[in-house]
Amino acid sequence: GPRSGGALYTRWGRTTCPGTPGTELVYSGLAGGSCYSHSGGGANYLCLPTTPQYLVSGLPTYYSLLYGAEYRFPRFSTHNHNVPCAVCYTSQRASKLMIPARIICPSSWTEEYEGYLMASYYESKSNVAYECVDKNAETVPGSYAYANGALFYHVIATCGTGLPCDPYVTDKVITCVVCTK
Repeated sequence: GPRSGGALYTRWGRTTCPGTPGTELVYSGLAGGSCYSHSGGGANYLCLPTTPQYLVSGLPTYYSLLYGAEYRFPRFSTHNHNVPCAVCYTSQRASKLMIPARIICPSSWTEEYEGYLMASYYESKSNVAYECVDKNAETVPGSYAYANGALFYHVIATCGTGLPCDPYVTDKVITCVVCTK
């Protein structure tokens, strides 16, 4: 587990950690979150373990709902499949940084993985934190469905709305890289 000087991060879209030296798998699971059409609930995706543990058996009077998360990539084979995830620990590096719109880490930083920036749909009622999903995203086996719980969408640029049109290009998919140091 984590020791002083180490860094934790979630590798979205994969069940394993990258092969960088000193990196180990803490646990793997599947992504979850609040329903895209609800205005309440959590404001981030969660990497849920494959085998949950429970303390309370009764239903509370008031509660929030947790849904599985699906990819929304209509032109890709991962469309409507659940999103796997891996929580990784690196003992040799103390800081983690996700850089949007880049695929290369700064010099002196170690790349853990690169991918695509994702979030909820821009017209959804719920907002979630931006996450970097691995460019070689996998799916949870046997998970094809149209459950419409928490959803991962690509983020695209809209230049001229505060983003400069040079170098940002409207309708280009935004990349990302996860780096440690």
